Amino acid sequence: MGGAFGADYVENLTRMKIAFVGTRGVPASYSGFETFVEELGARLAERGHEVVVYCRSHHIKYEGREYRGMRLVKLWTLANKYLDTMVHSLLSMFHAVVRERPDVIYVCGQGNALTLLIPKIYGIPAIINVDGPDWERQKWGRFASWFLKKSEKVAVDLANVVIADSRAVQDYYRRNYNADTTFIAYGADIPSERPGNGTLEKFGLKDRDYFLFVGRLVPENCADHLVRAFEKLKTDKKCVVVGDAPYAESYIASLKATDNPNVIFTGYVFGDGYRELGSHAYVHCLTSEVGGTHPALVEAMAFGNCVIVNDIPTNLETIGDAGISYKGREGAESLAEALQWTLDHPEEVEALRGKARERVRTEYSWDVITGRYEELFGRLVKGS
Repeated sequence: MGGAFGADYVENLTRMKIAFVGTRGVPASYSGFETFVEELGARLAERGHEVVVYCRSHHIKYEGREYRGMRLVKLWTLANKYLDTMVHSLLSMFHAVVRERPDVIYVCGQGNALTLLIPKIYGIPAIINVDGPDWERQKWGRFASWFLKKSEKVAVDLANVVIADSRAVQDYYRRNYNADTTFIAYGADIPSERPGNGTLEKFGLKDRDYFLFVGRLVPENCADHLVRAFEKLKTDKKCVVVGDAPYAESYIASLKATDNPNVIFTGYVFGDGYRELGSHAYVHCLTSEVGGTHPALVEAMAFGNCVIVNDIPTNLETIGDAGISYKGREGAESLAEALQWTLDHPEEVEALRGKARERVRTEYSWDVITGRYEELFGRLVKGS
């Protein structure tokens, strides 16, 4: 599944009801899965399908019941680092199979794999996007890591389809579980112009005058690589760190302990502000050491950024020959060399911007990604 699709096939698809479970919900205001659901769900709704997105009531403050054509179902959950996701996903699954009866359920995150038992009992086809090996993240304790690792096998056993958003994740599941997964990449839109709404001025920034990090400020995303590397440079450019995270106070405090006045922490920035910051950076740095295809990286390339990435396989797969990598195991030392190279080679940086946009155009278009999902959903519904 998930291969090439024909126009006739897509046009002949019947209207489907699709439920998304496992994220904090939309409008997206946290991480990649939320953005993924918003962008895919909105496009499916535009194509005439009924899209239901389950949201955590304590997280989504948007008061409407519909957003970009999607219907929002807000349910209570236990606001706890370890139980938040699982409790909400269980409640959402029961609500979906009893009240909504969708044609297909899309689950985000391998940690929700056990909930797949519910649609299986009710005979509703379910898909799970496993992302990367989430159990490797430093934020998890021993039991949580064990649970997430076991959930990988549960996902393989219970899901009708396991989605891998990178070839590297596909290889991981084939190697560890002898499992076939369906590869569908993450998407991005290439903006027609670089936006400006005052966000640069708000933080005292200028066009192409700062290195940028965007992501959750948790240890495995390695924002410290950039902060420490930037401290080694002699430059008038600035270092902008966009993001935050719950339950990571000590790590965030260590980042903010830098005495370099040109390191700027913005907190969360979404929407037009995020797009403005992403479109005007000199270089975007993706330092994460775990995960599948990172939405922030694909979007940075779509914005026309020169990107530098931690050299894990999924990041290298995403950039192809349209970016630069550093040795993640060496951390700040290796990244500092890459940053200095960009300062010394501005013409090469400009060329990489163009290559990044073109790679997104050919490999990561949201319209292409939506078509592949629409075909996959249609085949599942027909098969069921």
